[in-house]
Amino acid sequence: MSKGILFIISGPSGSGKDSILAGVFKKEHNVALSISSVTRPMRPGEKEGDKYHFISREAFESMISHDELLEYNCFVGHYYGTPKQPVLDALEAGRDIFLEIDVNGAAMIRKAMPQAVSLFVVPPTYEELCRRLKGRGTDEPAVIAKRLEAAKGEISRAGEYDYLVTNDKLDQAVEDVLHIMAAERLKAAKQQDLINEVLGKC
Repeated sequence: MSKGILFIISGPSGSGKDSILAGVFKKEHNVALSISSVTRPMRPGEKEGDKYHFISREAFESMISHDELLEYNCFVGHYYGTPKQPVLDALEAGRDIFLEIDVNGAAMIRKAMPQAVSLFVVPPTYEELCRRLKGRGTDEPAVIAKRLEAAKGEISRAGEYDYLVTNDKLDQAVEDVLHIMAAERLKAAKQQDLINEVLGKC
């Protein structure tokens, strides 16, 4: 059985990563989202274990000291990180998995796991990004300002990624990600089991 593919998806807050992944998961069944551990408060509408495990700062720092994270970062005063074992287990079971992480976490993952495939999501314009962040109604103006400032730095690093996905029309962005996944699965290097099977029956 072939191992799963590790996909990294990044982009500034408001770029639409969550909406794109929701569309992908509706059409793809052998794929999962890595559930991050975070120390920020739960937002309205969020559920424990849906996308995040909400834990204390002390618990997070314990995970750091015990090398239980693939990557972690501190953003707007809170820790965000990716627990290691669930990702490794999914890949070993042949299941593709997405890590939704920031640019710093993505760089750490690419260094530790160079086989990962990375995608960066951008809005069509900076003005549209501003509109989306303000329209969410989940953050105070000061936090929105910090997110917009951080977005400039994040977008400047988009060239570090394998693929750039522009989220202007959501349906098209979802299709773009699905096409990237299909192309990656068709790479000969990821189909060595099939090659061996065909050769074994000659």
